Amino acid sequence: MTLHFDRPEYEMRQSRAKQALSERGLDALLMFAPESQFWICGYDTFGFAMFQCLVLTAEGELHLLTRMPDLRQAQVTSTLVNDQIHIWPEHEGANPARDLAALLSDLGVTGRIGFESDTAGLSDKNGQAIRAEISGLEDASGLIRTLRRDKSDAEVAMHRKAAALSDDALDAALAATKAGAFEGDILADMQGAVFRGGGDYAGNEFIIGSAERALLCRYFSGRRHLDATDQLTLEWSGVYARYHAAMMRTVLVGTPSDAHKRLHGLVEEALISCEAAIKPGQPMGDVYAAHADVFDKAGMSDARLQACGYGMGAVYTPIWIDFPMFYEGNPLLMRKNQVFFLHMILMDSDNGHAMTLGHSVLVTEDGCERLSRHDTTLLVR
Repeated sequence: MTLHFDRPEYEMRQSRAKQALSERGLDALLMFAPESQFWICGYDTFGFAMFQCLVLTAEGELHLLTRMPDLRQAQVTSTLVNDQIHIWPEHEGANPARDLAALLSDLGVTGRIGFESDTAGLSDKNGQAIRAEISGLEDASGLIRTLRRDKSDAEVAMHRKAAALSDDALDAALAATKAGAFEGDILADMQGAVFRGGGDYAGNEFIIGSAERALLCRYFSGRRHLDATDQLTLEWSGVYARYHAAMMRTVLVGTPSDAHKRLHGLVEEALISCEAAIKPGQPMGDVYAAHADVFDKAGMSDARLQACGYGMGAVYTPIWIDFPMFYEGNPLLMRKNQVFFLHMILMDSDNGHAMTLGHSVLVTEDGCERLSRHDTTLLVR
């Protein structure tokens, strides 16, 4: 068995989940989110792209229904033992939703059954299938997700390792960035630094774009060589045992313009203001307001986004965002030992200028701690 945490850690998580199930008055929870499955027992696979479900009963029992290719994956990566792993048969006309209903019947599960619908682990087609086969279903997508937000000390240690890998990736990018450099080499060096440090693939692609593509906030499948004077936007995350700690920077090549210097001053001010707004017991909307206030007073409201960060955790493709996000009016209260990614983004489309600054932070007893060892100075190569 290959477990990232010790047995007492998983026992604590399963106890919390059982208690949450009881408080909700549910007789079972059907977990389709890979993050839930990983968190509660260590089960680690991209097999969630097919039909699979981890059942938690009111008595605290766990049972996995999956495909044959994931049998050994469950045996090796999770706390599950053989009689907790069930394989649905693959053949023409197979209906794994029916096999799931049969498993619940064998387990004596009746009554109110929660399930996770808000996840890439349950397609609409499969969701319709389980609704047709299983009665008493009600959405419980937030049950495990809420528990996952509050990180144990062991999980915080994983985030720290991920943050160190993010720093290593930035070091690699800066070493490779210069006039004439090929974006593919920069990207390869960043990803290589994560792998050489023992890290994993990130939940989504690293973002890299120069010149006018530096204004994109998404991955773009195209590569160019940097000009003598250029702007390069990078957004990436070191990942350790699926735990993320994202960062973001715009690196300038050549002599920086006054416009870029001004934009950097604003994103740095906004980042510091957001960090000051992070306190246990305060709403996430306060952080967004701190970000918006800096940019709006500078006349840059049209260049900013409608969110300035989000939660970090152990997540899977297609995206490394671990909701919720920092958006206007978000009432959710922040808590100690939660981890967030703060990203300050200004995309001045009228003038073709980009400037970003971001890193991950840990909520502490009375504020937050930067997980990155890099400072926030303007990066020029």
